[in-house]
Amino acid sequence: MQPSGLFWAVELPGSALQVSQDGRRAALRAEAVPVIDGFQFGGPLAVPARLDLDIAWEAIGDPQPRGKGAQVPANDRAAFLGTFAPARSTGSFSGSALGFSFRSNPTPNTDKTFAELGIARNGIFLS
Repeated sequence: MQPSGLFWAVELPGSALQVSQDGRRAALRAEAVPVIDGFQFGGPLAVPARLDLDIAWEAIGDPQPRGKGAQVPANDRAAFLGTFAPARSTGSFSGSALGFSFRSNPTPNTDKTFAELGIARNGIFLS
């Protein structure tokens, strides 16, 4: 966990995310991303690990506006602006640490769950 309280968050190069010109498709691809693997959530033991991921989203509906922007206090959960479309997502993941490795099932998808594709900005960037 970082001093800010964030966990499971890593910086990726800008080139890892590709978005189509019409904003209806996006892909996130990264290889050998250095992460920390813990044996217990928030536990004292953690080891360096590597993660590969390949995720794609495709909008399957029309984008809808969300948020209230500056109409509410900056610390309100609605203090953002964005548009989000329902989407279908597919992805594959693999990783390794200390001689252990894993690989996701081939092309898992969100057909029976949930995915969105959109653009948002949070309250601190609204003026």
